[in-house]
Amino acid sequence: MSKKKPSESDASEKANEKKIPDNLPILPLVDVVMFPKMVLPLIVLQKESIQLIDEAMSKNRLIGTVTSKSNDPKNQYSPDDLYTMGSSAVILKMAKVDEDKAQLLLQGIGRFKIAEYTADNPYLRARIENLELPWKKDKEIEALMANLINQYQRVVELSTGLPPEIAAMAKTLDEPDTLADLITSTINTTTQEKQEILETLDIRERLNKVTRMVNYQLEILEMGHKIQNQVKGDMDKQQRDYYLRQQLKAIREELGDTDESRVEVDEYRTKIAEKNLPEVAAKEAERELNRLSRMHPSSAEYSVALTYLDWITQLPWNEASTDNLDLNKAQKMLDADHFGLEKAKKRILEYLAVRKLNPNIKGPILCLVGPPGVGKTSLGHSIANALGRNFIRVALGGIRDEAEIRGHRRTYVGALPGRIIQSIRRAGTNNPVFMLDEIDKVGSDFRGDPSSALLEVLDPEQNFSFEDHYLDVPFDLSKVLFITTANVLDTIPPPLRDRMEVLRLAGYTLDEKLKIASRYLIPRQREANGLKKDQISFTKGATRQIITGYTLEAGLRNLEREIGNTCRGVAASIAKEEKESVEITTKNLTKYLGPVRITNDMKRRVATPGVVMGLAWTEAGGDILFIEATAMQGNGKLTLTGQLGDVMKESATAALSYLRSNAKSIGVAEDFFQKHDIHIHVPAGATPKDGPSAGVTMLTAIASVLTGTTTHKDLAMTGEITLRGQVLPVGGIKEKVLAAHRSGIKTIIMPKLCEKDLLDVPKNVKTAIKFHFVDNMKDVLKIALNK
Repeated sequence: MSKKKPSESDASEKANEKKIPDNLPILPLVDVVMFPKMVLPLIVLQKESIQLIDEAMSKNRLIGTVTSKSNDPKNQYSPDDLYTMGSSAVILKMAKVDEDKAQLLLQGIGRFKIAEYTADNPYLRARIENLELPWKKDKEIEALMANLINQYQRVVELSTGLPPEIAAMAKTLDEPDTLADLITSTINTTTQEKQEILETLDIRERLNKVTRMVNYQLEILEMGHKIQNQVKGDMDKQQRDYYLRQQLKAIREELGDTDESRVEVDEYRTKIAEKNLPEVAAKEAERELNRLSRMHPSSAEYSVALTYLDWITQLPWNEASTDNLDLNKAQKMLDADHFGLEKAKKRILEYLAVRKLNPNIKGPILCLVGPPGVGKTSLGHSIANALGRNFIRVALGGIRDEAEIRGHRRTYVGALPGRIIQSIRRAGTNNPVFMLDEIDKVGSDFRGDPSSALLEVLDPEQNFSFEDHYLDVPFDLSKVLFITTANVLDTIPPPLRDRMEVLRLAGYTLDEKLKIASRYLIPRQREANGLKKDQISFTKGATRQIITGYTLEAGLRNLEREIGNTCRGVAASIAKEEKESVEITTKNLTKYLGPVRITNDMKRRVATPGVVMGLAWTEAGGDILFIEATAMQGNGKLTLTGQLGDVMKESATAALSYLRSNAKSIGVAEDFFQKHDIHIHVPAGATPKDGPSAGVTMLTAIASVLTGTTTHKDLAMTGEITLRGQVLPVGGIKEKVLAAHRSGIKTIIMPKLCEKDLLDVPKNVKTAIKFHFVDNMKDVLKIALNK
């Protein structure tokens, strides 16, 4: 009769019956804790441990298991590497895969404490003390067990790795120590925490510790379950959306629709992601893109949404050019492009210097004010070149619609952004030099006031969030260098004027025009008309003759035009092979430009009493103004002609009143005004004239005709008067002085308070003119009238 092989249950029952010896071989465990009455599968790889297993199998199959303090496996363990408490166990099954690997199935028996190690070779052996504390079941223990079982059931329900049967088995356990050990061995907790439960001998304390561990694990599992439900909900929505899109795609294919619109949507989605738009702009773009994806390409709204996405993805939200912060290089570039204009150049170099020290400085708002042709617009190009920025120019002359600045709302057919956003798009960077030309000529009507829309654009404290009506999202304009140009400041609304830094560009002197003509204008017109340098040349006298005889102006536009006319005449002669080269002199200049158009007849005109030269300011710069007065038989009536404004008429009335009240001191009979009429006329009657600065000139003209004396032939004057004869300051001094210099004036009378305004006048002009500064009309008459 064959011998029956012992089963696993038989080995377990025999182990429980056996008395645990005091000396056991110790099997180190890594990252796992053995509990009494628990079954544990193991894989053993260490040579010493396999030898320990072989010898235990040949004897009583009893071993001691002690957990390693470290989670890293070792080839050989020392007593210091292991905890002092462990569990005795019986080997239920053992199978060798090969010589260096064994698979075990262990069942725990009871707790022990290592008294001392008795051997460490070939494996660890130790003398142990079995730890079995008596316990008595009471109501508190039963309550702890019931609570622990309920919590554990919830853990099993939420854990995917624990079978439901283990919760049912826990409910059948009547022993509190076994329940605590079972739950500890199955929940997800650390090795150190499990070892702590193994070392806790008091049953109440053990149950409390296990309850805390289970509660902690339950909180984690519930939170993970909540997150999982949220993720699952999101995934369900995505799967639903995908399913619906696939259905929509199938419907479109049945209808014969193409996938071009889907491709466009994907392209714009990629563009929006790559553009790194600001949060507000990205949100609006995504919203419009979602609308586009739901539209049919034949829909009227489809092209509107497409155009909007074009604009928002092509604007330079983050693209900026690098500034040239080399001040010396910038200075050379400005000087090479423009002669003179020192104040404007100085301001740009100051901006560059500050930007070099503080890169985050906001762009200034410069307003270049001056007569036509002085180089305001071309200076903008020069500034952009010096800074290394892109240049864009917008002409504002005649604009009356506020939508030209802020754009139209998308609800309108054919709506587009305003000129500001359109120009920024063309520039390709968010920090160009932006020139707003002729800002003084902006109008307003029932469509709105464009100058009011410019208030936000031209305010460094507000334009960081400029909102175009079409885009409907803020765009940062604070990095843009805005330059505006104007001929006059009076027509610019005060709030808008207050936001700009005004730089005045007066006209050029004769010497400056000569240098500009030789350096810039003549070479440019020669090239424009297809001539070579050796085919045409201008003498200095000829250039001077063009300036003084054909183009008496503050700027350079007419001068360049006349030089161009001369070059075209020479080009015609060379093209006909009549001449090979021509030198333009004062003698042959009339052949190309005709007779001299501007003659200097000032001395002849002021040779009679009652004619006086004044200085006036116009949009085209300074000018000479002749004022004529005459007396005739009458009854004291004052007549004014010459298209005069109200202020100028009042100045004439004040001048006459002063002379009547001071008739005796100037040598006029007291009854003269009762028997004579006074007529004041300002020639060029078709041209409107106004302003207070002709008051001094009018008073002198009346005094000249009353006394029968003439004024000095090369003298001009300006200033406002009061009834008491005081001379008050006026504006436009630099422009007036330059006009006087161009006209050959040698002496100027002006208010004493205007002496400070000569600081900006070139030195050679101040040297060529004698200035008389007065504060009373008596002094004016003494200087002006011939004795």
